[in-house]
Amino acid sequence: MTRFPTPRPFATLGEFLAHGFDDVIDVRSPAEFAEDHVPGAISLPVLSNEERARVGTIYVQDSAFRARKIGAALVARNSAAHIEGPLSDRDGGWRPLVYCWRGGQRSGSFATILGQIGWRAEVVEGGYRTWRRLVQRTLYDEVLPHKLILLDGLTGTAKTELLHRLDRIGMQVLDLEGLAGHRGSLLGAMPGGQPSQKGFETSLAARLATLDPARPVIAEAESSKVGNVALPPALWSAMQAAERIEVTAEAPARARYLARAYSDLSADRERLEGLLRLLVTLRGRAVVDRWIALLREGRMEELAADLMAEHYDPAYRRSRARYPAPSLLSVSAGALAEGDLDLAAERIAEAVGRA
Repeated sequence: MTRFPTPRPFATLGEFLAHGFDDVIDVRSPAEFAEDHVPGAISLPVLSNEERARVGTIYVQDSAFRARKIGAALVARNSAAHIEGPLSDRDGGWRPLVYCWRGGQRSGSFATILGQIGWRAEVVEGGYRTWRRLVQRTLYDEVLPHKLILLDGLTGTAKTELLHRLDRIGMQVLDLEGLAGHRGSLLGAMPGGQPSQKGFETSLAARLATLDPARPVIAEAESSKVGNVALPPALWSAMQAAERIEVTAEAPARARYLARAYSDLSADRERLEGLLRLLVTLRGRAVVDRWIALLREGRMEELAADLMAEHYDPAYRRSRARYPAPSLLSVSAGALAEGDLDLAAERIAEAVGRA
Protein backbone atom coordinates (compact mmCIF):
# COMPACT_ATOMS: atom_id res chain seq x y z
CA MET A 1 0.00 0.00 0.00
CA THR A 2 1.31 3.44 -0.93
CA ARG A 3 2.15 5.60 2.09
CA PHE A 4 1.35 9.21 1.22
CA PRO A 5 3.15 11.93 3.18
CA THR A 6 1.27 13.63 5.98
CA PRO A 7 1.11 17.46 5.72
CA ARG A 8 2.39 19.00 8.96
CA PRO A 9 0.90 22.45 9.76
CA PHE A 10 2.83 25.04 11.77
CA ALA A 11 1.03 28.00 13.34
CA THR A 12 3.97 29.80 14.97
CA LEU A 13 7.69 30.27 14.43
CA GLY A 14 8.48 28.61 17.75
CA GLU A 15 6.35 25.61 16.83
CA PHE A 16 8.21 25.28 13.51
CA LEU A 17 11.63 25.51 15.16
CA ALA A 18 10.62 22.86 17.73
CA HIS A 19 9.42 20.48 14.98
CA GLY A 20 10.84 17.34 16.66
CA PHE A 21 11.91 15.56 13.44
CA ASP A 22 15.33 13.97 12.97
CA ASP A 23 16.15 16.07 9.91
CA VAL A 24 14.57 18.83 7.86
CA ILE A 25 15.03 18.25 4.13
CA ASP A 26 14.85 21.12 1.63
CA VAL A 27 14.20 19.64 -1.82
CA ARG A 28 14.12 22.98 -3.65
CA SER A 29 16.82 23.90 -6.14
CA PRO A 30 20.28 24.95 -4.91
CA ALA A 31 19.57 28.57 -5.89
CA GLU A 32 16.38 28.64 -3.82
CA PHE A 33 18.20 27.09 -0.87
CA ALA A 34 21.10 29.57 -1.14
CA GLU A 35 18.74 32.56 -0.95
CA ASP A 36 17.07 31.32 2.24
CA HIS A 37 16.06 28.13 4.01
CA VAL A 38 14.70 26.85 7.29
CA PRO A 39 17.50 26.85 9.94
CA GLY A 40 19.31 23.53 10.04
CA ALA A 41 17.74 22.23 6.82
CA ILE A 42 19.72 19.84 4.61
CA SER A 43 19.73 20.65 0.90
CA LEU A 44 18.72 17.60 -1.17
CA PRO A 45 17.34 19.12 -4.39
CA VAL A 46 15.12 16.89 -6.47
CA LEU A 47 15.61 19.28 -9.41
CA SER A 48 18.80 21.21 -10.12
CA ASN A 49 18.67 24.88 -11.06
CA GLU A 50 18.87 24.01 -14.73
CA GLU A 51 16.34 21.15 -14.49
CA ARG A 52 13.84 23.36 -12.67
CA ALA A 53 14.16 26.04 -15.34
CA ARG A 54 13.79 23.46 -18.11
CA VAL A 55 10.65 21.88 -16.63
CA GLY A 56 9.12 25.30 -16.03
CA THR A 57 9.74 26.36 -19.62
CA ILE A 58 8.15 23.18 -20.96
CA TYR A 59 5.16 23.70 -18.66
CA VAL A 60 4.57 27.24 -19.93
CA GLN A 61 5.52 26.93 -23.58
CA ASP A 62 4.65 23.34 -24.47
CA SER A 63 2.55 21.02 -22.29
CA ALA A 64 1.77 20.67 -18.61
CA PHE A 65 1.55 16.88 -19.05
CA ARG A 66 4.96 16.67 -20.73
CA ALA A 67 6.49 18.89 -18.04
CA ARG A 68 5.13 16.64 -15.29
CA LYS A 69 6.38 13.51 -17.05
CA ILE A 70 9.90 14.86 -17.55
CA GLY A 71 9.88 16.33 -14.04
CA ALA A 72 8.87 13.01 -12.51
CA ALA A 73 11.74 11.21 -14.22
CA LEU A 74 14.22 13.82 -13.01
CA VAL A 75 12.85 13.74 -9.46
CA ALA A 76 13.07 9.94 -9.36
CA ARG A 77 16.65 9.98 -10.67
CA ASN A 78 17.80 12.64 -8.21
CA SER A 79 15.94 11.00 -5.32
CA ALA A 80 17.74 7.74 -5.99
CA ALA A 81 21.09 9.56 -5.84
CA HIS A 82 20.18 11.08 -2.48
CA ILE A 83 19.02 7.75 -1.04
CA GLU A 84 22.20 5.99 -2.18
CA GLY A 85 24.37 8.91 -1.08
CA PRO A 86 23.63 11.35 1.78
CA LEU A 87 20.78 9.22 3.22
CA SER A 88 22.49 5.86 2.97
CA ASP A 89 23.29 5.75 6.69
CA ARG A 90 19.77 6.51 7.98
CA ASP A 91 18.20 3.65 9.92
CA GLY A 92 14.62 2.38 9.81
CA GLY A 93 13.35 4.71 12.53
CA TRP A 94 14.45 7.91 10.79
CA ARG A 95 11.79 10.68 10.72
CA PRO A 96 12.42 13.41 8.13
CA LEU A 97 10.38 16.58 7.57
CA VAL A 98 10.42 17.58 3.90
CA TYR A 99 9.55 20.87 2.26
CA CYS A 100 9.64 22.52 -1.16
CA TRP A 101 8.40 25.93 -2.28
CA ARG A 102 4.69 25.54 -1.51
CA GLY A 103 4.41 22.01 -0.12
CA GLY A 104 3.42 20.56 -3.47
CA GLN A 105 4.81 18.11 -5.98
CA ARG A 106 8.52 18.21 -5.25
CA SER A 107 8.26 17.60 -1.49
CA GLY A 108 5.28 15.29 -1.92
CA SER A 109 7.08 13.12 -4.48
CA PHE A 110 10.27 12.83 -2.45
CA ALA A 111 8.45 12.16 0.82
CA THR A 112 6.33 9.48 -0.88
CA ILE A 113 9.48 7.68 -2.05
CA LEU A 114 10.93 7.91 1.45
CA GLY A 115 7.68 6.58 2.87
CA GLN A 116 7.80 3.56 0.57
CA ILE A 117 11.17 2.66 2.07
CA GLY A 118 9.57 2.72 5.52
CA TRP A 119 10.76 6.08 6.81
CA ARG A 120 8.11 8.19 8.53
CA ALA A 121 8.38 11.20 6.27
CA GLU A 122 6.04 14.19 6.54
CA VAL A 123 5.86 17.39 4.49
CA VAL A 124 5.48 20.97 5.65
CA GLU A 125 1.99 22.18 4.88
CA GLY A 126 2.49 25.20 2.64
CA GLY A 127 6.20 24.48 2.21
CA TYR A 128 8.85 27.17 2.49
CA ARG A 129 6.15 29.80 2.07
CA THR A 130 4.80 28.81 5.50
CA TRP A 131 8.21 29.45 7.07
CA ARG A 132 8.56 32.75 5.24
CA ARG A 133 5.07 33.87 6.28
CA LEU A 134 5.88 33.18 9.95
CA VAL A 135 9.15 35.12 9.70
CA GLN A 136 7.38 38.08 8.10
CA ARG A 137 4.67 38.03 10.76
CA THR A 138 7.32 38.15 13.51
CA LEU A 139 9.42 40.91 11.97
CA TYR A 140 6.90 42.98 10.03
CA ASP A 141 3.44 42.57 11.53
CA GLU A 142 3.90 42.09 15.26
CA VAL A 143 5.43 44.19 18.03
CA LEU A 144 8.71 42.74 19.25
CA PRO A 145 8.09 41.47 22.81
CA HIS A 146 11.72 41.87 23.89
CA LYS A 147 13.11 44.82 25.88
CA LEU A 148 16.24 45.98 24.06
CA ILE A 149 19.18 47.84 25.59
CA LEU A 150 21.69 49.17 23.06
CA LEU A 151 25.44 49.52 23.34
CA ASP A 152 26.27 52.89 21.81
CA GLY A 153 29.46 54.85 21.34
CA LEU A 154 31.99 56.11 18.86
CA THR A 155 33.57 53.80 16.29
CA GLY A 156 36.39 51.72 17.75
CA THR A 157 35.05 51.29 21.28
CA ALA A 158 34.87 47.49 20.89
CA LYS A 159 31.10 47.23 21.21
CA THR A 160 30.95 43.94 19.30
CA GLU A 161 33.65 42.41 21.49
CA LEU A 162 31.72 43.56 24.55
CA LEU A 163 28.62 41.81 23.20
CA HIS A 164 30.57 38.57 22.94
CA ARG A 165 31.83 38.94 26.51
CA LEU A 166 28.32 39.64 27.76
CA ASP A 167 27.11 36.52 25.98
CA ARG A 168 29.79 34.44 27.70
CA ILE A 169 28.75 35.65 31.16
CA GLY A 170 25.12 34.73 30.59
CA MET A 171 23.50 37.91 29.30
CA GLN A 172 21.03 37.78 26.41
CA VAL A 173 22.61 39.40 23.35
CA LEU A 174 21.63 39.99 19.76
CA ASP A 175 24.68 40.29 17.48
CA LEU A 176 23.20 42.04 14.45
CA GLU A 177 26.53 42.51 12.70
CA GLY A 178 27.28 38.81 13.09
CA LEU A 179 23.89 37.88 11.65
CA ALA A 180 24.31 40.40 8.81
CA GLY A 181 27.91 39.41 8.04
CA HIS A 182 28.94 43.07 8.06
CA ARG A 183 30.50 45.54 10.51
CA GLY A 184 28.04 48.27 9.62
CA SER A 185 30.00 50.89 7.69
CA LEU A 186 31.46 51.53 4.24
CA LEU A 187 34.59 49.67 5.34
CA GLY A 188 32.64 47.02 7.23
CA ALA A 189 32.52 44.13 4.74
CA MET A 190 33.50 40.77 6.25
CA PRO A 191 34.96 37.63 4.66
CA GLY A 192 32.23 35.45 3.19
CA GLY A 193 29.93 38.33 2.30
CA GLN A 194 26.40 38.99 3.47
CA PRO A 195 23.31 36.80 3.40
CA SER A 196 20.29 37.75 1.31
CA GLN A 197 17.67 39.93 2.96
CA LYS A 198 15.49 36.84 3.44
CA GLY A 199 18.41 34.86 4.82
CA PHE A 200 19.22 37.63 7.30
CA GLU A 201 15.59 37.79 8.42
CA THR A 202 15.48 34.02 8.91
CA SER A 203 18.60 34.12 11.12
CA LEU A 204 17.25 37.12 13.01
CA ALA A 205 13.82 35.60 13.63
CA ALA A 206 15.34 32.29 14.70
CA ARG A 207 17.67 34.06 17.14
CA LEU A 208 14.86 36.15 18.60
CA ALA A 209 12.84 32.97 19.14
CA THR A 210 15.57 31.70 21.50
CA LEU A 211 15.55 34.85 23.66
CA ASP A 212 13.38 35.16 26.76
CA PRO A 213 11.11 38.23 26.47
CA ALA A 214 11.10 38.51 30.27
CA ARG A 215 14.83 39.35 30.30
CA PRO A 216 16.56 42.33 28.63
CA VAL A 217 18.35 41.77 25.33
CA ILE A 218 21.57 43.69 24.64
CA ALA A 219 22.34 44.70 21.06
CA GLU A 220 24.64 47.17 19.37
CA ALA A 221 23.17 50.46 18.17
CA GLU A 222 23.00 50.32 14.37
CA SER A 223 21.64 52.29 11.46
CA SER A 224 18.48 51.05 9.76
CA LYS A 225 20.74 49.09 7.39
CA VAL A 226 23.74 46.92 8.18
CA GLY A 227 25.64 46.80 4.93
CA ASN A 228 23.11 45.79 2.30
CA VAL A 229 20.47 44.28 4.59
CA ALA A 230 17.72 46.33 6.23
CA LEU A 231 16.55 45.94 9.81
CA PRO A 232 12.86 44.87 9.72
CA PRO A 233 10.22 47.23 11.17
CA ALA A 234 9.55 45.36 14.42
CA LEU A 235 13.22 45.37 15.36
CA TRP A 236 13.88 48.93 14.19
CA SER A 237 10.93 50.24 16.21
CA ALA A 238 12.18 48.46 19.34
CA MET A 239 15.68 49.84 18.81
CA GLN A 240 14.45 53.40 18.42
CA ALA A 241 12.64 53.15 21.77
CA ALA A 242 15.50 51.40 23.57
CA GLU A 243 17.66 52.79 26.36
CA ARG A 244 21.36 53.02 25.59
CA ILE A 245 24.61 52.35 27.37
CA GLU A 246 27.40 54.54 26.02
CA VAL A 247 30.83 52.94 25.74
CA THR A 248 33.76 55.34 25.77
CA ALA A 249 37.51 55.13 25.14
CA GLU A 250 40.29 57.58 24.32
CA ALA A 251 41.09 58.22 20.65
CA PRO A 252 44.59 56.63 20.63
CA ALA A 253 43.22 53.39 22.11
CA ARG A 254 40.40 53.38 19.59
CA ALA A 255 42.83 53.86 16.71
CA ARG A 256 44.97 50.94 17.89
CA TYR A 257 41.88 48.79 18.30
CA LEU A 258 40.54 49.63 14.82
CA ALA A 259 43.90 48.86 13.21
CA ARG A 260 43.72 45.39 14.77
CA ALA A 261 40.01 44.78 14.19
CA TYR A 262 40.20 45.70 10.51
CA SER A 263 43.46 43.87 9.78
CA ASP A 264 41.68 41.65 7.25
CA LEU A 265 40.73 44.73 5.25
CA SER A 266 44.06 46.53 5.57
CA ALA A 267 45.82 43.40 4.33
CA ASP A 268 44.11 43.98 0.96
CA ARG A 269 45.35 47.52 0.42
CA GLU A 270 44.15 47.77 -3.18
CA ARG A 271 40.59 47.00 -2.12
CA LEU A 272 40.76 49.36 0.87
CA GLU A 273 42.06 52.14 -1.36
CA GLY A 274 39.09 51.65 -3.67
CA LEU A 275 36.69 51.92 -0.74
CA LEU A 276 38.35 55.06 0.56
CA ARG A 277 38.00 56.71 -2.85
CA LEU A 278 34.24 56.31 -2.54
CA LEU A 279 34.38 58.92 0.24
CA VAL A 280 35.69 61.70 -2.02
CA THR A 281 32.21 63.18 -2.49
CA LEU A 282 31.70 63.31 1.29
CA ARG A 283 35.13 64.32 2.57
CA GLY A 284 36.88 65.90 -0.40
CA ARG A 285 39.78 64.75 -2.55
CA ALA A 286 42.52 66.26 -0.40
CA VAL A 287 41.38 64.38 2.72
CA VAL A 288 40.99 61.06 0.88
CA ASP A 289 44.39 61.49 -0.80
CA ARG A 290 45.92 61.92 2.67
CA TRP A 291 44.25 58.70 3.83
CA ILE A 292 45.52 56.82 0.79
CA ALA A 293 49.05 58.09 1.41
CA LEU A 294 48.88 56.75 4.98
CA LEU A 295 47.56 53.44 3.66
CA ARG A 296 50.34 53.06 1.09
CA GLU A 297 52.94 53.79 3.77
CA GLY A 298 51.41 51.17 6.07
CA ARG A 299 50.65 53.69 8.83
CA MET A 300 47.43 51.97 9.81
CA GLU A 301 46.96 53.44 13.29
CA GLU A 302 47.39 56.95 11.90
CA LEU A 303 44.92 56.14 9.14
CA ALA A 304 42.41 54.85 11.70
CA ALA A 305 42.83 57.99 13.84
CA ASP A 306 42.33 60.25 10.82
CA LEU A 307 39.26 58.32 9.67
CA MET A 308 37.77 58.66 13.13
CA ALA A 309 38.44 62.38 13.36
CA GLU A 310 37.39 63.31 9.83
CA HIS A 311 34.65 60.80 9.04
CA TYR A 312 33.28 58.45 11.70
CA ASP A 313 33.11 60.69 14.77
CA PRO A 314 31.42 63.65 13.02
CA ALA A 315 28.88 61.30 11.41
CA TYR A 316 28.14 59.66 14.77
CA ARG A 317 27.63 62.99 16.52
CA ARG A 318 25.30 64.26 13.80
CA SER A 319 23.24 61.09 14.01
CA ARG A 320 22.95 61.29 17.79
CA ALA A 321 21.91 64.95 17.56
CA ARG A 322 19.12 64.02 15.15
CA TYR A 323 17.97 60.96 17.09
CA PRO A 324 18.49 61.52 20.84
CA ALA A 325 17.85 58.48 23.03
CA PRO A 326 17.60 57.86 26.80
CA SER A 327 20.96 56.94 28.34
CA LEU A 328 21.13 54.27 31.03
CA LEU A 329 24.85 54.45 31.75
CA SER A 330 28.23 55.57 30.43
CA VAL A 331 30.98 52.95 30.69
CA SER A 332 34.66 53.49 30.02
CA ALA A 333 36.45 50.69 28.19
CA GLY A 334 39.80 52.10 29.26
CA ALA A 335 42.65 51.23 26.91
CA LEU A 336 40.54 48.49 25.27
CA ALA A 337 42.84 45.78 26.62
CA GLU A 338 41.43 42.40 27.61
CA GLY A 339 41.10 43.31 31.28
CA ASP A 340 39.49 46.65 30.45
CA LEU A 341 36.87 44.96 28.28
CA ASP A 342 36.14 42.31 30.93
CA LEU A 343 35.63 45.03 33.53
CA ALA A 344 33.40 47.06 31.18
CA ALA A 345 31.31 43.96 30.42
CA GLU A 346 30.80 43.34 34.15
CA ARG A 347 29.66 46.93 34.69
CA ILE A 348 27.25 46.68 31.76
CA ALA A 349 25.84 43.39 33.08
CA GLU A 350 25.27 44.97 36.50
CA ALA A 351 23.49 47.97 34.97
CA VAL A 352 21.29 45.77 32.79
CA GLY A 353 20.46 43.61 35.80
CA ARG A 354 19.31 46.68 37.70
CA ALA A 355 17.30 47.90 34.73
